Amino acid sequence: MNPVPLKESRALRWMVAILGLVLVLSLTQELARPETTDLISAGTAASTLRRAVPILLAGLGGIWAERAGVVNIGLEGMMILGTWFGAWGALEFGPWWGIAIGIAGGAAGGLLHAVATVGFGVDHIISGVAINILAPGITRFLSREIFAKQSGGGITQSPRVESVGHFDVPFVSGGEIFGWATPDIFGWIDDRGWFVVSDLFAVASGITSNVSWATLLAIALVPGTVYVLWRTPFGLRVRSCGEHPVAADSLGVNVYRMKYAAVVISGGMAGFGGAFIAIEQTGIYREAQTQGRGFIGLATVIFGNWQPLGAFLGSILFGFADALQLRDRTAVHALLLLTGVAVGLIALRSLKRSQPVGAGVLLLISALMLWWYLVTDSVMSELPPVTPHIATLIVLVFATSRLRMPAADGMRYRKGQE
Repeated sequence: MNPVPLKESRALRWMVAILGLVLVLSLTQELARPETTDLISAGTAASTLRRAVPILLAGLGGIWAERAGVVNIGLEGMMILGTWFGAWGALEFGPWWGIAIGIAGGAAGGLLHAVATVGFGVDHIISGVAINILAPGITRFLSREIFAKQSGGGITQSPRVESVGHFDVPFVSGGEIFGWATPDIFGWIDDRGWFVVSDLFAVASGITSNVSWATLLAIALVPGTVYVLWRTPFGLRVRSCGEHPVAADSLGVNVYRMKYAAVVISGGMAGFGGAFIAIEQTGIYREAQTQGRGFIGLATVIFGNWQPLGAFLGSILFGFADALQLRDRTAVHALLLLTGVAVGLIALRSLKRSQPVGAGVLLLISALMLWWYLVTDSVMSELPPVTPHIATLIVLVFATSRLRMPAADGMRYRKGQE
């Protein structure tokens, strides 16, 4: 018997994982008032993808910087710069130019971070925090000078901006080909109401309908980042600077140049995320509209073990939590059931691995979650808005055992040091 090729086995595992996730969500929705709970649907899937994109871009930016050995706490500030410059560029030159100018705004923040940390050896955390403090002040000043003088604008917001455009995938989501409306196969199966099957196609319909071209570009950056960092000489030099810069220098790598390039790219990615929020998500620049997504993006770097695919999965998880609290707050109550069962399964695994203390704590948490779900019909109004941040903390707690950061991440480097 011939062994299953590695790529095919990976694809099979991913298919099984996706089917298993849809099955779990379908069961949870059926048990938790299916007539009112929107836990899994085309709308939830579409909203999840839209909310995940800025987090993904911030996460990719963090990976670029940290793979070069520079901790980028300033992702939030760079996203803020991206929101303002993206909106201004879209107003002045059109939405695609707005995306490009937003990327440039974030890259400028990245350059400032690189000058401070790589050029002058400033502590990475201090520099990042300074950028996070500086960016809102810069954007407030620019808004007062520019947006406040325009119709519909003000000191805290811009006039409305145009989107880059959306599309439906032909034949599966009713997209058009030369003006001909093709069948909506995924939507038809979703409308049948078949258990699990319709839910699976509802998710597929949500991520292939009314998709922004900017979303497509952002997702393409995941394999693009993998290819550049792990399949090109440039990427190898960047990663060597994050693992052992002294050894890289001894082999002729210009460590300063690689770090500068990586941190500027990091800022550009975060700026793209900010521009996406202003142009695609809200259609307007508003002060503080990033709402901590730069920090959540940084959490996906850790959750994803400094890998682009891991950051993508993390962004989907956080985007899902964010989408639920916006679309259907009763679904957050249903997540208590899902969380209780999931934690219980993790407890059983810990018990099987002869970890009785950890298993006992997890079983207690599982019992509390299930009790909370059974004795209540809803959750307090303050919980849904912080659900994404709670999900961030939970994921980081359970992900820490398998993490490996770049060996020289966050370390100060000077040419000629031993």
